[in-house]
Amino acid sequence: MIEDRVISPELIYEDEETDERVDETTLRPQTFSEYIGQDKVKENLKVYIEAAKDRGEALDHVLLYGPPGLGKTTLATIISNEMSSNIKITSGPAIEKAGDLAAILTNLQENDILFIDEIHRLSRAVEEILYPALEDFSLDIVIGKGPSAKSIRLDLPKFTLVGATTKAGSLSSPLRDRFGIIHRLELYTPEELAKIIQRSAGILGVKIDKEAALEIGSRCRGTPRIANRLLKRVRDFAQVEKKEVIDYEIAKKALDRLEIDEIGLDNTDRIMLNTIIEKFNGGPVGLETLAASIGEDKDTIEDVYEPYLMQIGFLSRGPRGRMVTGLAYNHLNIEYPNKK
Repeated sequence: MIEDRVISPELIYEDEETDERVDETTLRPQTFSEYIGQDKVKENLKVYIEAAKDRGEALDHVLLYGPPGLGKTTLATIISNEMSSNIKITSGPAIEKAGDLAAILTNLQENDILFIDEIHRLSRAVEEILYPALEDFSLDIVIGKGPSAKSIRLDLPKFTLVGATTKAGSLSSPLRDRFGIIHRLELYTPEELAKIIQRSAGILGVKIDKEAALEIGSRCRGTPRIANRLLKRVRDFAQVEKKEVIDYEIAKKALDRLEIDEIGLDNTDRIMLNTIIEKFNGGPVGLETLAASIGEDKDTIEDVYEPYLMQIGFLSRGPRGRMVTGLAYNHLNIEYPNKK
């Protein structure tokens, strides 16, 4: 189940004390100099921010997209810090009515940053209110109903919307076209993740050597959020075994105990791949059939399990369904069949 996956790229919520969002805030970089990876995005944003500050203007609206856990919220916070402005953080599902968005927009100050996570989940009615706010920095409000209804236009301060989404294709074209700066965040390399792990270890007061950091970095699916989560679990093993420094041996032992292999696959990934191989001869198999076979929700398979398996070339998706590739057969030590 998704709740049990330590390598899920989504945030984990258990209770107020273990809410992962609180932990991420502690480890989150505050400036570009502290931010590791995403060099092209980072360098371009530096230019746009410096130019906007020289002109004394608000930064153009920014859209950040890519898989979860890669640092979209962190970048929004850094943009706010670099612009010396305040940031208001919300999410698409939290803005249920047009009035909710109107309340947020009218409370913004000049050059503020409004960060909307999961922006693709905004309702159509809310989007309609957002269009003039992004283009003209104005808000159209209808007061009353029927023949006596009046439309009032309110001027808004110049602000910057930073939108984040894991599904750029689900964003409507009118909304996407209103962003002047659009960047995709890529998966991190093991070396970049090792640097992030070493930085996080220092903040957490944990000693770790380079080999251990690289071992963890190679198993966290290119995602900093997973890297920080695995670091904390490895720290637990090291603490119980009275290790003052996390070394390669304890890191490998902990990750093996968590059943995370050398490329970041866990038991759930292997069950899904083996199910397609053993029950469906490697595929193709439809999404609903696969979901019923492994007892998992089809949306969870599509949004959580599949993306990484497809990125590393272990799974392909065609009109007839999902197929396991030769790379996955080799990784699982299963002979690849000669299909005619």
